[in-house]
Amino acid sequence: MTHKEFLPFRQIHLDFHTSEKIKGIAAKFDAEEFADTLVKAHVDSITCFARCHHGWLYYDSKLFPERIHPHLKNKNLLKEQIEACHARGIRVPVYITVQWDYYTSERHPEWLHIEKDGRIAGTPPYEAGFYKNLLVNSPYLEFLKAHTKEVLETLPTDGIFFDIVKPLEDSSRWSKEQMAARGLDPSDAEARRAFGLDIINEFKTDMSAFVKAISPETANFYNGGHVGPRHRSVKAAYDHFELESLPSGHWGYLHFPITMRYARTLGVDCVSHTGKFHTAWGDFHSYKNQAALEFECFRMLALGSKCEIGDQMNPDGTLDKAAYDLIGNVYAEVAKKEAWCKGAQAVCDIGVFTPEALDPIERDPTLGLEGVTRMLEESAQQFNILDAESDFSNYKVIILPDDISLDTALAKKLNAFSKQGGALIASFASGMNAERDAFVLPQLGVSLTKGDAPEMRGVVFQRGDYCEYLRPVELKENGIVDTEYVMYTKGMPVKAKAGTKVLADGHASTFDRTYEHFCSHRQSPSSGKKSTPAITQNGNSVYFAHPIFTQYRQNAPRWCKQLFLNALALVLAEPLVKHDSFSTLNVALNEQAAEKRYVLHLLHYIPERRAKDFDTIEDVIPVYDINLSLNLPKKIKQIKSVPTGETLEFRNKAGRTHVKLAKLLGHQMLELSYA
Repeated sequence: MTHKEFLPFRQIHLDFHTSEKIKGIAAKFDAEEFADTLVKAHVDSITCFARCHHGWLYYDSKLFPERIHPHLKNKNLLKEQIEACHARGIRVPVYITVQWDYYTSERHPEWLHIEKDGRIAGTPPYEAGFYKNLLVNSPYLEFLKAHTKEVLETLPTDGIFFDIVKPLEDSSRWSKEQMAARGLDPSDAEARRAFGLDIINEFKTDMSAFVKAISPETANFYNGGHVGPRHRSVKAAYDHFELESLPSGHWGYLHFPITMRYARTLGVDCVSHTGKFHTAWGDFHSYKNQAALEFECFRMLALGSKCEIGDQMNPDGTLDKAAYDLIGNVYAEVAKKEAWCKGAQAVCDIGVFTPEALDPIERDPTLGLEGVTRMLEESAQQFNILDAESDFSNYKVIILPDDISLDTALAKKLNAFSKQGGALIASFASGMNAERDAFVLPQLGVSLTKGDAPEMRGVVFQRGDYCEYLRPVELKENGIVDTEYVMYTKGMPVKAKAGTKVLADGHASTFDRTYEHFCSHRQSPSSGKKSTPAITQNGNSVYFAHPIFTQYRQNAPRWCKQLFLNALALVLAEPLVKHDSFSTLNVALNEQAAEKRYVLHLLHYIPERRAKDFDTIEDVIPVYDINLSLNLPKKIKQIKSVPTGETLEFRNKAGRTHVKLAKLLGHQMLELSYA
């Protein structure tokens, strides 16, 4: 899907959440030095603060002078930041907090989010933090609009970054009265959740119209820490998406690729946040390893996103030289690469349906979605994340990971996809109705049988209490042998219909692990007796009875991934990309149609759990002699290593293009030009 691009590639999100207990705010700020530091670091956009989570303003407000930070030495801080940056061609969106504002929360508790038990949600009175939620369906909105209007009318604003904008399940008087006026029952938790989503979407639509009426060229974004299927219906309120995903924060290294592989299908320009912080936002005087920052930024480019690095300005108004040396080292390389990223569109042959699409509010990516993402990335597969409104026709295979229940409309759409020759891979409860008492996709070729302990199906137990086993009948390639493999979670009891091939038999354990009967330290051994089919194939559809993707994310059994990849090869014999290197090689294929070329990104950085809290990357390990094979619809006439411009030899054989890369150190792009 093509989309309008306007975002620059090398951005900074400059936090400035600054306590009133600190004096001398911006006392050392020098506008020229500030902007020159950004220029030297190859920055072309920086988000600066109008109002922070403490509730303080950083500009000379005439409407709300009482809210200007009490120790702000230069009331024109934001104005001078913008002017100095604009003089150097640097874009400056303006940051406005929405739902977190300590100043307002303390003075207007009647505007706060209330839990169902009547308590104020968020940070208790005697704990540190500003994490109480203001309600945009309360009179607070009047202040927020007046504040936003003043910013737009008094400052040259390129965009507004509205932060902390999320649906709330609220029981305040405002929500209860408004729900009752709409004929909704405030005592119904699901009704409150749905109402919370409606309210936040209405707020975004209304606020965008409000901003555009004042400043039509100002770009809007509403940040809630994640972009997912709930954003599709309100994407018209956004000028772009910013994907907040600091791997060293609570997001981890799997959140960004999942989020971006979905967001890039919506036709909205995207930029992605990481941070220079060793941990997360507000980690002063800390510095991410350069290898980690490189990987995070280069992977953004590979998946079709612009780059944004989070920093926090020192309270005295200075930028940390060491931080901008680090950022500059990475952004200098981004600047060299971006010509091969402008207008690039992902080329994919696999679509993965997201479980997030089944929740009207949203939920974090599930273990199953994370597991299938890892399997596909570790095998160089090219894929997008889809929901029910996605166009399925662009894909050869659609994967339904573990828990994708189907309504009538989605079942009909998947049936049409199958009839047009598309392949399906489903696992565990996917392909069933919401009640999990029947399969609604006949092409899977299985039906549900009674089985035992239905409440234990798919439940992860530390010791594999309700484990099962499988023995391959087919799929015995690439290290899979004729033996029993443990499946640590209980699967769906199914029967293969006539014409359905059994690829692996299920075997029951000797008994479940309970206080009445247990064996050794973990699960009991196999009984050796067939139970139900574990893996089946019906034409172009493959079904796994166990939640293999959740299991892979939980403890990464190699056999789960290899059984899946062997099954994938049955329905996708010629994937877009193959290579003979390590599973730690990250591969992304894009096309720049205007330049008549494909661009293949190769990344080799290995996140390691060196500490208890999160993964990090310290070393860049070179990889040599990578043989690549590509199944491309257009005939390749030349391959270059870019941006260096070195021409590589290649050959076409059996419909695939073959090329060898002698050495990969970190990130390398290959330009594949076609006639």
